[in-house]
Amino acid sequence: MGNHVGDHAVVLGASMAGLLASRVLSESYTRVTVVDRDTLTGVREPRRGAPQTSQAHGLLARGHQILEELFPGLTRELAEQSDVPLGDLNGDFRWYFSGERLAHGHFGLACVSVTRPILESHVRARVQALPNVTLIEECDILGVEASRDHSRITAAKIQRHGSTTVETVAADLVVDATGRGSRTPVWLAELGYERPVEEKIKVGIGYTTRYYRLKRDVFQGDVSINPVATPDAPRGAIFSRIVQSDPLHAELSVTGMLGDYPPTDHDGFTEFVKSLQAKEIYEAIKDAEPLSAPVQFRFPASVRKRYERLRRFPERLIVIGDAVCSFNPVYGQGMSVAGLEALALRRHLRSGVPNPKRYFRSIAKSIDVAWDIAAGSDLANPAVEGKRTFMVRFGNAFTEKVIIAAMQDARVTDLFFRVACFIEPPSAFYRPTNLRRILWPRPYRPPAPVTAIRSRQPGDQEGRRAA
Repeated sequence: MGNHVGDHAVVLGASMAGLLASRVLSESYTRVTVVDRDTLTGVREPRRGAPQTSQAHGLLARGHQILEELFPGLTRELAEQSDVPLGDLNGDFRWYFSGERLAHGHFGLACVSVTRPILESHVRARVQALPNVTLIEECDILGVEASRDHSRITAAKIQRHGSTTVETVAADLVVDATGRGSRTPVWLAELGYERPVEEKIKVGIGYTTRYYRLKRDVFQGDVSINPVATPDAPRGAIFSRIVQSDPLHAELSVTGMLGDYPPTDHDGFTEFVKSLQAKEIYEAIKDAEPLSAPVQFRFPASVRKRYERLRRFPERLIVIGDAVCSFNPVYGQGMSVAGLEALALRRHLRSGVPNPKRYFRSIAKSIDVAWDIAAGSDLANPAVEGKRTFMVRFGNAFTEKVIIAAMQDARVTDLFFRVACFIEPPSAFYRPTNLRRILWPRPYRPPAPVTAIRSRQPGDQEGRRAA
């Protein structure tokens, strides 16, 4: 348990960020109330308040570690109760860049292949089981109240569906986890504060997802087949087994950029899949049985709100997750960054009531790494608008060398994913041994492990080495 800080914390939004914030707040507040507009209890399907949950999601390795830290045994629970496939991110996932497969091998970087609604339902059940956490469903969030001088937030204003009564919920701390549609900038302006500066990169991403029952096992023991979008091959996909015991039950999400949205009709969707660099995906689905109609989600731009640059900010208000920074979803960073922000909040709570400005400065460091990776990768496409500084151009040129080396050397592939998954800092690329492998690559493929990682769990010896 953490340091006791106050009586009541209110979390606005039961997103993954909101659930993770609630978990760490439960260590420091007598009561935690989570408010959300959707029906949540028992829900294991996509929900209206999070339309992107219909699409394939990625949980990066660092995010996986954080979930396991906050909810011990969650990985085993997912595998045993929801039959979720587990694997090694390098050894059990097929990665293609520009039509070439990266060299692969088992290095202990654990990964789960789980749909967002299933993952959310397990995390939400863990949070609801905490004795001092209460979840209020089907409730609109109307705003916040402040002290007379507007220096401190004192309450949240909510209205339950079907009621005409506006409730004022007094709080020692309010956490905004309402996602991209966060109203905190509006609330700040109403209270006489500046709005945060916004940075945007227009990517015009379209996702279309469909479920299939395959006629043959194209995975052959692998968890997922992933052709990654690149400037010369801007269409990508995530094609995954979603049930460990049934390799014929698959989820396919395809992506297009800058308005190249994957169609939602059967023939158009199938033709889009045919254009992917990983040809085995089309061969697998062309005669497969569709289990769902194609569902589309569009993401116009990555948006970062620069709260850390504000000179004034009211006390007792924290913002977390997509409400601070919403990343291009193809990089799978959102949940992991939210986890890093939750751990930062936990560290601040150990010293008392968190100071918002210090909190924003601390999470900016994690966001910087993720934003640089995502924004830099997007700006590698010359059709994406944005300022290409020397560092962006250098970073993209160097990343190209990393990918070329990773096509030959599985250790470079492992390093690439450790950096992309926030296990290692970007500076790890420039360590002498790693730099030699990148600049003068030689083929290296490790032997297959005696024991596959899918039989191991975080906390085992291999998991500890990966951390």
